[in-house]
Amino acid sequence: MRWLALAIGAALIAIAFVAGGRVADTREGLIAEVVVLLAGLVGVGLVLYAWISGARPRPGSAPTAAAGSPVAQVRSATELLVGAVGLLIAAALVGGVALSAGGLWALMGLVLLLPMILGSAFLCVRFFRAPKRDWTIDLRRLKRLLR
Repeated sequence: MRWLALAIGAALIAIAFVAGGRVADTREGLIAEVVVLLAGLVGVGLVLYAWISGARPRPGSAPTAAAGSPVAQVRSATELLVGAVGLLIAAALVGGVALSAGGLWALMGLVLLLPMILGSAFLCVRFFRAPKRDWTIDLRRLKRLLR
């Protein structure tokens, strides 16, 4: 199912690129623009679904904790590193837009980057609020986070 979603999403993104070449200031151009937007939106959604849908742990693969006993996860500095790098990238992008295009465009960029900023801040806060922290950076675990 994931491969089918990936193939259909890639095909829709290709259709969006082809239709993007036909956008003009005519009735047909406006129709092509709608095709570009909708095909791109659905295509990116399907590609993201295909990419992320396998990230869930399989039932029975992880050890289960006894009922009623809270298990505190040990948070590693890898999460802090990923969160901090995400915040730095967002700051650089918004700053670059502010310098080149102005404050209103920077505000729009900030709104567009808001999910990334919140996710990165969540990783940093989750690391600092965890009862058990490990200050080592494990690159193997980082690869698993990025999958």
